[in-house]
Amino acid sequence: MPDDRQPSAPTAASLGLAEFLGTFLLVFFGCGAVHAAVLTSAQTGLWQVAIVWGLAIMIAIYTIGAISGAHINPAITFAFAAWGRVGWGRVPLYVISQLLGAFAAAAVLYVLFSGLHIEQEKNLGIRRGSPGSELTAMCYGEFFPNPGGATEDGKFSMAKFRQMRSRFGQGQAFLAEVLGTAILAMVVFAVTDAKNSGAPAAGFAPVFIGLTVAALISVIAPLTQACFNPARDFAPRVFSSLAGWGSLPFTSNGIGWLTVYILAPTAGAWIGAGIYERLIRPGLPAGR
Repeated sequence: MPDDRQPSAPTAASLGLAEFLGTFLLVFFGCGAVHAAVLTSAQTGLWQVAIVWGLAIMIAIYTIGAISGAHINPAITFAFAAWGRVGWGRVPLYVISQLLGAFAAAAVLYVLFSGLHIEQEKNLGIRRGSPGSELTAMCYGEFFPNPGGATEDGKFSMAKFRQMRSRFGQGQAFLAEVLGTAILAMVVFAVTDAKNSGAPAAGFAPVFIGLTVAALISVIAPLTQACFNPARDFAPRVFSSLAGWGSLPFTSNGIGWLTVYILAPTAGAWIGAGIYERLIRPGLPAGR
């Protein structure tokens, strides 16, 4: 028999659970692809990791989007609130749920890949928590420049890592994250706007959001590992610190863990959403 019951408004518990599960799925699949690439060489190129992140976003949005809107990103939640799409009262619930979901996913991935972490650290000649262990810590939190290129003859090279850092600093990393998140937020606002006749057909917005993230990762990941999401970075970073990497996740880039991976995405989302709301949306044809 058909179910004729009218859906009730979601409770705070259901909203929080939805954001927890959505962010868990995002980090499990996305950081899982990073684990597979870094620890097993399972991926043969950046695009393979990028498209998994894109698919992870699609899966998360299709799974819980009807409940909470599937923000799965504190920067997007902040932008939605700042530009009036959701009330500020939801922000603390969403952000806490997103952080917890990301932390839980990082913990599950560590349980699954812990043995491979040990093996890879041995192969690379690095000791967890010491300089150079960014090469495995990058499975959780992010670093700039991307430490994946700091190897020579299969071993970690501090000289090469220092050379990479001399060519790409905190200012460039901040700009990359602001720009990437601004583009992402602009697209999110555009494809979810009922007034926008150019938006994809109903039900296809998650596909275009996911593909946008995949495209952005393809360009920016070699520089900053492509964060765009403070929960995706901060919660796994905290977990890695507790799992043996110690202070390294918070000292390797100095204050960059805050400026580049929390403040820059938050500012970028506000800017990108503002560009859409103030510059693009007013030019849309009336009548929809």
